Order: sequence, then structure tokens, then C-alpha cells
Amino acid sequence: MILRDPVTAYVALGANLGDARAAVLQAFEALACWPEVLVTGRSALYRSAPHEAQGPDFINAVVRIETRLSAPEVLDALQAIEHRAGRLRPYVNAPRSLDLDLLFYGDACMHSPRLTLPHPRWRERAFVLHPLADVWPQRVGPEDLARVAGQAIERDDAEGE
Repeated sequence: MILRDPVTAYVALGANLGDARAAVLQAFEALACWPEVLVTGRSALYRSAPHEAQGPDFINAVVRIETRLSAPEVLDALQAIEHRAGRLRPYVNAPRSLDLDLLFYGDACMHSPRLTLPHPRWRERAFVLHPLADVWPQRVGPEDLARVAGQAIERDDAEGE
């Protein structure tokens, strides 16, 4: 189903297997090429230690999109991009070649076995809050950042950005 009016949505991107930086940058491109999706903002890349997960450090980011797709259709698109990047789900919080999470879809509030909006743990994760603050600073308050101050995260200013 295609919606009539565009909706602003926010997507968290992360990877910690293989060339995680390249995987996140390729996901930016894949989203930008997806039908009915327009990327309107992109955070810096951040490097973070695994939080409630395993493996090497993650590369994380957040993108703001405008879309006419429904929230479940956005989720389908995100999962297709993950699948093309080789994403496997052998167990909960396994290391990942690419992880795309729909954080917000307009002002939608929904809870289903497949999708909960807003994302239920967005305020608990530095790897979401810092990049989200880049593209939606009004949404992330100082109290949010203070809550995750103990989680290791830094901007990834590596060459090629």
C-alpha cells in the first residue's frame, strides 16, 4: 500500500562484522535508491562498543527519510537490504553484517509481533541517541545523553566520509 502523503521516518544503521564501515555506507546508498524513499538527512558515523551484543565494535548511524510507504513496507525494505548484505540471525544479539532498525515513523505508535513504534529501546542506547541527535536534535535531550553516558561511543572520523 502506498500512502498519499510522505511520512518522515528515522532508521538506525549498524554493523560489526567484516568491513562494518563499508556496510553502513552501502546501506545509505541502498536506502537512497529504494523506490518511494528519499533520504533527507544522515548522521555522522559513530564507533561504539557492543551494547547487549557480542563481537567487535560497531559502526552506527541514523538516517532521516521521507516515504510514502507504510511502516511495514519500510520494514520490508530494511530487511531486504539487510538480507542482501548477508545478515544472518543465528541468535539474539549476534554479531551482524548489517542491522537496520526503524526507530520512528511519523508520530505512529504501534505494537505488533513484527514491529513496535517508536522503537522500544531507542532511549537506552548511545549508538542510537548520538547519531539521532545529528539528524533530529530536538528529539534528543541532555537527559537522554546523560542516561547513556557510560556506554562507549565516539565519532568515526575515518577518511572517506
